[in-house]
Amino acid sequence: MEILDFTKIAGFPYAERQKNVLYKTDDFKIRIIDLPENGTISECDMIAHVVFVVMYGQVDVTVNGKEYRLSEKQSLASEPATFSMRTENGAKLMGIQIQKHEK
Repeated sequence: MEILDFTKIAGFPYAERQKNVLYKTDDFKIRIIDLPENGTISECDMIAHVVFVVMYGQVDVTVNGKEYRLSEKQSLASEPATFSMRTENGAKLMGIQIQKHEK
């Protein structure tokens, strides 16, 4: 068990995204996503289910070509897909990746 205080955790830039992983098991991973003003995350293919929770700010998340605007305290849950993000004024998110297990 671990307590994570997202109000005290700052994220690293995308190039150092592995440092943003706060908790990891074989089944899931929790990371912090800290986007600066006019920040973006380029399109990436996720093989895991994902949940994004906006801690503060507003972010536009594109999932398989469809855009969703998320505001503070909103979340998005998705099956594996292609994702990208952008924000005008900056945003901080918690991202949870849940591994898809074959039956």
